[in-house]
Amino acid sequence: MSNRKKSISDIPFSVLDLAPLVEGGTASDSFKNTLDLAQHAEKWGYNRYWLAEHHNMPGIASSATSVVIGYVAGGTSKIRVGSGGIMLPNHAPLVIAEQFGTLESMYPDRIDLGLGRAPGTDQLTAHALRRELSMSGDEFPMQLDELRTYLNPELAEGSMKVRAIPGEGLKIPIWLLGSSGFSARLAGRLGLPFAFASHFSPENTLPALELYRNTFTPSEVLDEPYAMVGANVVAADTDEEAELLATSLQQQFLNLIRGTPTPLKPPVESMEGLWSPFEKATIDKQLRTTFVGNIETVKEKLQSFLDETEADEIIINSQIYDHQARLRSFELLSSALKEK
Repeated sequence: MSNRKKSISDIPFSVLDLAPLVEGGTASDSFKNTLDLAQHAEKWGYNRYWLAEHHNMPGIASSATSVVIGYVAGGTSKIRVGSGGIMLPNHAPLVIAEQFGTLESMYPDRIDLGLGRAPGTDQLTAHALRRELSMSGDEFPMQLDELRTYLNPELAEGSMKVRAIPGEGLKIPIWLLGSSGFSARLAGRLGLPFAFASHFSPENTLPALELYRNTFTPSEVLDEPYAMVGANVVAADTDEEAELLATSLQQQFLNLIRGTPTPLKPPVESMEGLWSPFEKATIDKQLRTTFVGNIETVKEKLQSFLDETEADEIIINSQIYDHQARLRSFELLSSALKEK
């Protein structure tokens, strides 16, 4: 690592979009908003635009992640588009190789394949996706090897009997995603870029990054570690407005920990009376890497986060109910990042 302190204006910033389904809205609305945000993010200079795979979640529309990636890539021209991530245990590796081979063939040098080992859903839905649960996160390294071999047959020990067409021979960047140390260690050992879900697992961020960097082995992909970290950002013209907007995210997490996920709810004047003291403490801990306020407030918090993590890139999630307010949050951040 360099001894020079990084500034947030020195590193790339990217967008993580869950294609939020808002209360009173439709999936069609969500996808229109996703494409609109992606087009603005491209104009504002964000580096990449990732979509996440979740299932059986009333507030998230990006379950058919590869399809949405194609929609966003087709509506933009230069921003990188990818998965943050594809939950590999839910799929046959051959299918993912073919899907992303198709995307890369349509949008050359713009597609990222971020992979996770969690189901991205509950066990009942995981069963519906896989039909049987013999494949689990513990078998993720084996699935990853299979997927990488489809894309690069030179990694195979013998001649390939099954080929991914399209996919074979295409250089699609593979990222490993994680919220614990498992994928950090695996990414380090394989010399792959690593993205940590600090936006919902802040306690594990620094240990996972240390593990990744300490176990990193140079590869044909990377000469040195490359780590991206996630953060929730709700920026507005005033701290008060941002605090109001952030109550939608707080309500979302409240319903998640209660096991009753809902569409993204409108902001409320106060969370008092909606959560118990224990629930508030739990959510505050889980959302510690959430930066809310006017742009000066957010800049200061993001710089502290960068100082702490020494990340190479930060990816921003903004669960904001009103689409125009969400656009404004990303616009304010992009303007601030251009200031030296």
